[in-house]
Amino acid sequence: MTSHQKKGEGPAVPAEIPPKPGRVWLLGAGPGDPDLITWRGVQLLGEAEVVMHDALSHPDLLELCPQAEIVDVGKLYGRRATPQFEINALLLRYAKQGKNVVRLKGGDPLMFARGSEEALALAEAKITFEIVPGVTSPVAASAFAGISLTHRDASSSVTFITGSDKKGKEWSDEAWKKLATATGTICVFMGMRRIAAITRAIVEGGRRPQTPAAVVQWGARPEQRTVVGTLETIADEVEKAGLSNPAIIIVGEVVALRDKLRWYDNRPLFGRGVLVPRPVHQARETARALRHRGAVPIMCPAIEILGPPDPAQLQEAVQTAKDYDWVVFTSANGVTAFFSVVRALGLDARVFGLSRVAAIGPKTSQALERFGIHADLVAREFVAERLVEDLLRVTKEGARILIPRASEAREILPEALRRANLEVRVVAAYQTFHVKGEAAKLLQRQIKEDAEIVLFSSSSMVDAVVQALGSEASETLGQRTLACIGPVTAATLRNYGLEPSVEASVYTMEGLLDALENMFGSAA
Repeated sequence: MTSHQKKGEGPAVPAEIPPKPGRVWLLGAGPGDPDLITWRGVQLLGEAEVVMHDALSHPDLLELCPQAEIVDVGKLYGRRATPQFEINALLLRYAKQGKNVVRLKGGDPLMFARGSEEALALAEAKITFEIVPGVTSPVAASAFAGISLTHRDASSSVTFITGSDKKGKEWSDEAWKKLATATGTICVFMGMRRIAAITRAIVEGGRRPQTPAAVVQWGARPEQRTVVGTLETIADEVEKAGLSNPAIIIVGEVVALRDKLRWYDNRPLFGRGVLVPRPVHQARETARALRHRGAVPIMCPAIEILGPPDPAQLQEAVQTAKDYDWVVFTSANGVTAFFSVVRALGLDARVFGLSRVAAIGPKTSQALERFGIHADLVAREFVAERLVEDLLRVTKEGARILIPRASEAREILPEALRRANLEVRVVAAYQTFHVKGEAAKLLQRQIKEDAEIVLFSSSSMVDAVVQALGSEASETLGQRTLACIGPVTAATLRNYGLEPSVEASVYTMEGLLDALENMFGSAA
């Protein structure tokens, strides 16, 4: 019996130990392009238990934290916003529950982003926190607009200022007048509602009416729009163009450099909506490549990928792969499906034994490399016919070939190999199905409302998109730029009475995007 326990009482029940407080990271997402986030930021998102994000942090960044609870606390003018005191309370609540929290903020967490207020609330509650800087919006927006904020011959100073003071009240005209000649370049955050009054006050403060000025909306994103004028004209130019928040106002002689420094929004694909109808896990890499070229990627799958119709057959094929002379992969999906079984069976790359491995193209080869396999043969072109030629060049008659592939794939490859007196076994590694119902309706809307270009990376993709559009396929697709990865896909499109707008000469997605840029570039 313990000293504090009374006679006749049961054993003492220990008091519940409160959880150890978690940590909070105030993380700058950078503006616009999700690739502008720091490497530290990528790591933290992958480890977070809770992610509280702003409206201006790019939505693609949330794909980096599938394990986390996602909480939207964004603020945008004109829509209901989460009050700052609620955001602070949420941070404290999650941290006191012992969770590791990432507060994902657009741009930099401290530059006019109220991150310091959140940090103070955490400090007062004795919650451990870390501030992870990010690229701030005017720095990125001006760079992507081709405007250098400073230049030895044009401006040796720059001032960042908000369009409102702490209480949300506008700065007085007198304040803008004082700023007018006190600095070289002026960058105004959140000033769009008063752009006419602000620019007029700067002129009245002594700045020349002809001073170059610009407004950059949605900086560092494919939706970016830039309007250039002078202090005297910029408010009218912005109104004509219909620009609104989020936007940065830039005033100064450096704006005149845009004509020579412009590099982002003059690209051939800039601002063009490009539909990528592949399954989302495959579309991400293509979407990133499109963003790098200034296009607006629209990820909306036309097909879905499911497991094999007979899993036992694929398992048996994996277990006997070493008995074949060649194991031939015709897609990255086939590689993924094959190795998912390898892992499920507790096996590794030794399943191939002395068998050689072939891949139909560079993407399939790269998929193999992710599993530690370097292909013995990679077809020079991403078509079955070329893979047949390359295989026959190095394979003796009677050799045994295993082909794990989609259950619906073309028969060209196995039939051609059989005609060459090779023993071929085809096993279904996965199945593809055309989207239906609401998924098909969403695809229809995306093509009709947002897509200027449709990418076709396979014949099955053509079939799926045409089926989703139904009786409207010919009319709808006839009004779009149709881009085909190669001659086989182009032939499938022609079978539906549709003519490809562009066809890649190098049968890869990179080659297709190059062909698109060349087409639009030559038409400019």
